[in-house]
Amino acid sequence: MNGDEEFFDAVTGFDSDNSSGDFSEANQRVAGVTRVDTSKSNGIGKVGERPPQENGIQKHRTSLPAPMFTRNDFSVWSILKRCIGLELSKITMPIAFNEPLSFLQRITEYMEHVHLVHRASCQPQPLERMQCVAAFAVSAVASQWERTGKPFNPLLGETYELIREDLGFRFISEQVSHHPPVSAFYSEGLHQDFLFHGSIYPKLKFWGKSVEAEPRGTITLELLRHNEAYTWSNPTCCVHNVIIGKLWIEQYGTVEILNHRTGDKCVLHFKPCGLFGTELHKVEGHIQDKNKRKLFIIYGKWTEGLWGIDPAAYESFRKQERRGDPLRRAKLDDGAEKADSDVVDAAPEAQETVQVIPGSKLLWRVNTRPPNSAQMYNFTSFTVSLNELQTGMEKILAPTDCRLRPDIRGMENGNMDLASQEKERLEEKQREARRERAKEQAEWQTRWFRQGRNPHTGTPDWLYAGGYFERDFSGCPDIY
Repeated sequence: MNGDEEFFDAVTGFDSDNSSGDFSEANQRVAGVTRVDTSKSNGIGKVGERPPQENGIQKHRTSLPAPMFTRNDFSVWSILKRCIGLELSKITMPIAFNEPLSFLQRITEYMEHVHLVHRASCQPQPLERMQCVAAFAVSAVASQWERTGKPFNPLLGETYELIREDLGFRFISEQVSHHPPVSAFYSEGLHQDFLFHGSIYPKLKFWGKSVEAEPRGTITLELLRHNEAYTWSNPTCCVHNVIIGKLWIEQYGTVEILNHRTGDKCVLHFKPCGLFGTELHKVEGHIQDKNKRKLFIIYGKWTEGLWGIDPAAYESFRKQERRGDPLRRAKLDDGAEKADSDVVDAAPEAQETVQVIPGSKLLWRVNTRPPNSAQMYNFTSFTVSLNELQTGMEKILAPTDCRLRPDIRGMENGNMDLASQEKERLEEKQREARRERAKEQAEWQTRWFRQGRNPHTGTPDWLYAGGYFERDFSGCPDIY
């Protein structure tokens, strides 16, 4: 490990990003993504060759090549004890505390519940669309549950693309800055129904027993059929017991989602754990119109699911509750999805489930994790597939794609010595490139994103410059 490496925790704090004006590119080519030869549009196989299919849908892997490496023999205290109260911008961490993903791939996990965006696009009323967008915003942090490994820091110029025809989107991200570390991303619906973009710069601090990640910037979701743009920022994430004991995660803070066309706003409060753990993982809030009149109440847990109800029914239930009437507990039906028992948060003790108010509407429920998730860094099924390198992909991907990083690949395959050696080599290669640029007084040039202003908030942003999916990678840097 080297002193120039940024420390990212297992956190997703999102920043603002990309432009809607760039969808002219999407209008010209998105339809072609689902129709032309996949070797050119999707990068999932050679010409004339497709990956395994089932009922016409591409199959993805369901497990990692090797089980998770034990961290029992390493002490994070020896590294962090000198950093109390400081920002973790240049803290070196042993590779044993990583997970075999780049931070760019970690960002992509926002798309696991993209069906909520497609659903929002189909809703006729703005209130129903806001309900779906709120559920999407909460679902984005659900994959962090029990995820205590830190992703690899992206190298400057590193990229990651993901195209999922079955889920109806394509996604591209790039590490656009090293000091400070900034990751920009852009995604679009394959049916021209949405744009989703942002740039991420989480500020991390160590507080003796915990690591706190404060999100910076704004996330933007555009529903193109309705000419609507929604913006918000993620809650703060905190990883506890980084020195000793069982690691556990909580999210806290207020998230405000604004519909820039109607003025409607959703205010969500991610509750801190509290003294006895009674508030652990809870999310409560409401949707209000531009005159601040409450239209809908939202409640649930970011680890479990989200429900909503009419404000009058909510107040009536709370009055009965205060009078001591028995509460109705949620019961998951046979077809419901429930987190695996071996990955349940045990510190502090989690409550049984969400108290579901009669008449409530289910907005979103967390996906079931695979049975062997605990041996795979507590990855979800979606996450397990992110670093998959199928036959022929290396000939189609950009040479900067993090699937091609040898240190991450080595760790995924269980070769920790190789992973550590390659990580050292890549970091030294990056430092040498930076010294050469300084000697020549040359500035780093980003490839797929440019600095500008968010078209909806007016704040500084990294905007997608377009052209990635034309697959002209001749100007890409040699970073591996």
